[in-house]
Amino acid sequence: MSRADLGRVIESERANAWLAWAVVVAVVAVAAGATVRGKVLGAVFAAGIVAVAVLPPISFRNRRAMVPWEILAVAAFPTLAWAVVPGIVGNVATYVSVAALALIIAVELHLFTAIEMSYRFAVVFVVLTTMATAGVWALTRWLADLYLGTGFLTTETALMWEFVASTIAGVGAGIVFEGYVRRRVHTSRFPGAKR
Repeated sequence: MSRADLGRVIESERANAWLAWAVVVAVVAVAAGATVRGKVLGAVFAAGIVAVAVLPPISFRNRRAMVPWEILAVAAFPTLAWAVVPGIVGNVATYVSVAALALIIAVELHLFTAIEMSYRFAVVFVVLTTMATAGVWALTRWLADLYLGTGFLTTETALMWEFVASTIAGVGAGIVFEGYVRRRVHTSRFPGAKR
C-alpha cells in the first residue's frame, strides 16, 4: 500500500468515525427525549442502536472503530424520524431500522472479528436476525401490554403483518449487504481485528 493510499484510508476512517459518532449522538438525544416523554419502548430501541454501534470502539478502545456511518444512519433514520414526526413512521420503517441493525451486527462481525461469512450466508444471517429481532420486539411489546397496559399489540393479524414486514425488510437489508459490503467492506478489516 502506498503512502497516498494509506493516507486516504486513515482520512476515510476519520471521516467515517466523525459521521458515525454524530449519528450516535443524535440517537442518544432521541432516547433521552423518549425517556422524558415516557415512551419507554422507543427509548429502549434507540438505546439498542447505540449499544450495538459503540461496541467496537469500546472493545478496541479506539473511537475510530466504527461501522460505516451510512449503515448506522439507515438504522437510526426511523428512530430519528419518529422523534420529529411521530405519527408518520410506521411498522415498515421500524423494521427497516431493525434490518439495518441486523446488518450492522453482520458488518461488525465481518470487520472486527475473525468471522468470515460468505455473501449468501450473510444475506440469510441478516434476514434471520431481522426476523428474530422482530420476534423479540413483539414479545417486548406484549409484555408492555400485559404489565404496563400500553395497548401496542391490537390483533394477531396485525402481528403477523409485522412479521411479513420484518421479513421483507430483512431481505432488503440482505441485498444491501450483498451489494454494499461486497463493494466497500470486502477487503477493509479494522486494524487489530482478529484474523
